[in-house]
Amino acid sequence: MDQHTTPVISMVKPVETTERIKSIDTIRGFALLGILLMNIPGFSMNNDFWYSLVTGPRAGADYSTFAVVMTCFEGTMRGLFSMLFGAGMILFMQNKKETPGGTPVAYYYYRRLLWLVFFGLINAFVILWEGDILFFYGLAGMILFPFRKLNAKWLLVIALACMSIGMIKQQWGWSELREQKIAYNEAAAAKKANKTLTEEQNSAIAQWTEMEKNFKPDTAASAKNLREMRGDYFTVFNHMIPVNVGSEVSYMYDGVWDLLVMMFLGMALFHWGFFTNKLRTSTYVMWLLIGYGVGLPIAWSLFSEGWMGFGQFGAYIDRWRVSHQVFAEFRRIPVTIGHASLLMLVFRSGVVNWLMRALSNVGQMAFTNYLMQSIICTFIFYGYGFSYFGHLRFHQIYYVVFGVWVFQMIFSSIWLRYFRFGPFEWVWRSLTYWKRQPMRK
Repeated sequence: MDQHTTPVISMVKPVETTERIKSIDTIRGFALLGILLMNIPGFSMNNDFWYSLVTGPRAGADYSTFAVVMTCFEGTMRGLFSMLFGAGMILFMQNKKETPGGTPVAYYYYRRLLWLVFFGLINAFVILWEGDILFFYGLAGMILFPFRKLNAKWLLVIALACMSIGMIKQQWGWSELREQKIAYNEAAAAKKANKTLTEEQNSAIAQWTEMEKNFKPDTAASAKNLREMRGDYFTVFNHMIPVNVGSEVSYMYDGVWDLLVMMFLGMALFHWGFFTNKLRTSTYVMWLLIGYGVGLPIAWSLFSEGWMGFGQFGAYIDRWRVSHQVFAEFRRIPVTIGHASLLMLVFRSGVVNWLMRALSNVGQMAFTNYLMQSIICTFIFYGYGFSYFGHLRFHQIYYVVFGVWVFQMIFSSIWLRYFRFGPFEWVWRSLTYWKRQPMRK
């Protein structure tokens, strides 16, 4: 054979440990631990937990914890994780070159994501966590591939377009609710005036009355949920299946824009060197001040006027033509960038190197640690474990969060002394490349 007909071996290979970018692992570890701040109520409480918080006194440990979590962290940890997922897509592609006769890079990329979807289904339907994000990340990530070589400014434009679509969908849904409420108000006024109601007016009253039930606790449903979540594995399984099936479908329709905004933004920021510690210190300081200076006041307004208004939902929808949640990205994006900028400044300063190393280890094992959070928390709170579901007050569940954080930082550090990857990372890599990967250092 001459040199023109000799097959060429594919250059596609996994990222080596020595090629990892520590700043990205550190931010990913921070985001992974932060995600538990938002997930822990879903593991430990009935879904109507928020009602007592928004209708109760604006004081005390529960309210203060709720205010801090919702103002500073709601959506931002998932947002930061989504940004890094977008950046990770580019990283995955960087050391992989298309070669004649070799396996296309797209083959590995999409197989990797299909396995991620599979692990998401395991998380939802075997581990029984209703807030799984792996399923959605796997599907949303498939959209990113055609944009991998796009200039950063165009990635930013796409992110803004996705944000606009999400806002339009939010406002569309809000306008439909307001129309229902206006029709109800008119029908209720006619009924109060002892007028004969039309069929449409009776229907308007019935529809809104049923709608408003979704914003108030259902005592019987809450008691049933509490009882079944404290049952054995098969009781919890049968109870969670319809819940998880519904959430897996509905979020892909309503929430995919939430993911794509941050993924495309993460890709742009990676190209600009934001996550790789390449910007000037003054630039990170600037984005810290802008992020927190713009985002936190908006976040407080959305919490105090938005979230806290849901307790009187009828009055809230009468008052506001536009839902506060329509502006959620104006809060989430700046605060998320503020968090990342602060972390980059601490990382660069070397002030708490031990903490940065611990977060880096957690980030290097993010896939394992995410699934581990599901395993740990379901065992602590579900009936087939310690059955603490519904037993703790809102502020007390964050003691559990702190305990999980400490455990995962220690576990990740010890594990990576002896192994190249976390156990689930190793399985994922081996399945992606369809070849057993080296594990021990």
